[in-house]
Amino acid sequence: MDGTASQALIRFHGALNDLLPPAKRESLVRLPPSRDQSVKHLIEALGVPHTEVGQITVNGVAADFGYLVQPGDEVAVYPVAAGAESAPAGEPPRFILDNHLGRLAGYLRMLGFDALYRNDIQDDELAQRCNREGRILLTRDKRLLMRNLVERGYWLRSKVPRQQLEEIIQRFGLTPAVQPFRRCLRCNEPLQPARKEDVLERLEPLTRMYFDEFHICPACGQVYWKGSHYERMSQMIEQVLRKP
Repeated sequence: MDGTASQALIRFHGALNDLLPPAKRESLVRLPPSRDQSVKHLIEALGVPHTEVGQITVNGVAADFGYLVQPGDEVAVYPVAAGAESAPAGEPPRFILDNHLGRLAGYLRMLGFDALYRNDIQDDELAQRCNREGRILLTRDKRLLMRNLVERGYWLRSKVPRQQLEEIIQRFGLTPAVQPFRRCLRCNEPLQPARKEDVLERLEPLTRMYFDEFHICPACGQVYWKGSHYERMSQMIEQVLRKP
């Protein structure tokens, strides 16, 4: 009798295949024989973080991460559907990004989202703050997303910041919650209106002459106005949100 016949089998569907080695994509994968390993452990052992999983079935029946896989089981793992994790109206999602994603953090802030980022933040603090503050962890480190403290997160497929932004908008259904130019691009704090006379000494001569509407960051003091940079960012936002 073939000893492999009693082994459990697993198949990953859709975008989860992005996280697998090429030889295991779009195919049934044999799992090592065991009666005491959870389906979560086996899924992550193959390289797929639990934050990427939307549904699991075992022999056609829905199962949770704690299910102990048995010989002969056939496991199917499905990704989180695009937009399925979108926040309720009035409660936009809050993000925390690892220390390689500074440009993406700036883009998310530009769209008005709370995007916590420091270039010296360590993995332990990322996981703890993600859990404590209910933030969504964004990273290209799959192992970081496998930490038990991380309840919500996303593994970025692209290495290009603008494409990463498009991924996040689609995955979390962000378009209805976009409120551009509400946050400081440097430090993430919500901006406040500022009177021209209060910031006049900090402005270049041409800015003093041609602009009258200003905002200021109450944390770092950065002053913002609708100059040429505003027009460029507005065009980019329009292009990004227009993408299907």
